[in-house]
Amino acid sequence: MELIRLLSQVRYEVIQGTVHTRVEGVTNDTRDLRRGDAYVCIEGYGTDGHRFVPEAVEKGAAAIVASKEIACPPGVTVIRVADTRWALAAMSAAACGYPAEHLRVIGITGTKGKTTTAWMLRDILAREEGACGLIGTIETDTGLRRFPSTHTTPESCQLMAYFQEMRGTGLTSAVMEVSSQALKLERTACVPFCMGIFTNLGEDHIGPGEHASPEEYRWCKHLLFLQCETGLGNVDDPCYGEIFDRTGCRKVTFGTEEGADWRAVRIKEETRDGRSGMSFGIEGREGGFFIPLPGRYNVYNALAAAAAAFELGIREETVRKALSRVRVPGRMEQISCAGGRTIFLDYAHNAMSLSCALDTLRGFVKSRLIVLFGCGGNRSRQRRYEMGETAGRMADETVITSDNPREERPEDIIADIVEGMRRTEGFYTVIPDRREAIRYAVDRSGRGDVVLIAGKGHETYQEIQGVRYPMDDREIILEALRGEKDR
Repeated sequence: MELIRLLSQVRYEVIQGTVHTRVEGVTNDTRDLRRGDAYVCIEGYGTDGHRFVPEAVEKGAAAIVASKEIACPPGVTVIRVADTRWALAAMSAAACGYPAEHLRVIGITGTKGKTTTAWMLRDILAREEGACGLIGTIETDTGLRRFPSTHTTPESCQLMAYFQEMRGTGLTSAVMEVSSQALKLERTACVPFCMGIFTNLGEDHIGPGEHASPEEYRWCKHLLFLQCETGLGNVDDPCYGEIFDRTGCRKVTFGTEEGADWRAVRIKEETRDGRSGMSFGIEGREGGFFIPLPGRYNVYNALAAAAAAFELGIREETVRKALSRVRVPGRMEQISCAGGRTIFLDYAHNAMSLSCALDTLRGFVKSRLIVLFGCGGNRSRQRRYEMGETAGRMADETVITSDNPREERPEDIIADIVEGMRRTEGFYTVIPDRREAIRYAVDRSGRGDVVLIAGKGHETYQEIQGVRYPMDDREIILEALRGEKDR
């Protein structure tokens, strides 16, 4: 294809060469670049793609798209644009034949609940349509292949390639998580969302490499609803009005208060087939719904998925069956164990989600509530203080350990958590080695206890100094339980 076709939605200036240059594809990563591709220079938090122009040229790039002055040998077309992120999205969409326009794409944003809601809605649509695409924190499923995700929302060139695969395999719908970072960095630019869903908003992701302020964080969430046909929002959330302010989408609400278009009623805890969960009704609908996930906040997630499905014309029986069998890896995942205790694995990695999880599990406790968690490195230190304080107030016993320290020293992160913990009278133990800490927490538990292993959920690695080492909390819990039987 000619470069000019890819630039149809981009304002540009030709610095060198011609827009009639033939290109094979588009990328912003020289590691993925093939001979004949157009290379788009993206400025990130840690590095600047303009630095890799020589490598791109050496690997055979046919064109370079940049926002700064660069030097390229003759024969390589150079295009100057004001916003390379927008250019990457627009060029990628064109290169893949605008695949999102041929799919029913539903995007989900919010501080918490994105993953669970996405899995619920994907399961509903798959039950109705035979299959449904998924792009999110845990995994990506294009219908052609299914694999673990590296980002909640991938870069725009990858995103369009996934949509192209979905279209090629005959899928008609795709559900995706849309992070505030993705919206800020225009990864979802040029995606015509059929529907956007807002779950809730809390103060998180504020700090270096994330968002400069709570105001910016809220604004980025708002951006999704400027590019969707229908906006489905949690009207119970205090930020609902701000998120949907000055948006032109058709607005539909869900919640538990009077006035919501889709209102949950008769909410109660329930256990079926040994699985703790919640049951609820929807005003105006006969019968009830059950989800094998505990917590009132999971009722909100299920209500969002159900409301979206009904707005899309899905049958009620399909929704009911899909919700009753949903399982989301690492999201309030109950681990079977003996001894009269209960162990849950959850991704709670900020004070808001940890508080919700602990508050939910308190209702199942007959003896003690034990929580184990750490905090990720290269993130806001405030999150660590808040999580320490939350655990100290709400749990009977806390085990503080390492999470993904990334480029930071684990002991420094733990010290911040302990500082928050000391603002309370909570009892805690520090065990930096996560494997040992999980074994300790399992061994400490007894009849009537509930144990929450929090922070990493579905992740199967621990990131230390840029290297991801194999580590799966679920496997470590099961090993600890097997070890008890052997003793």
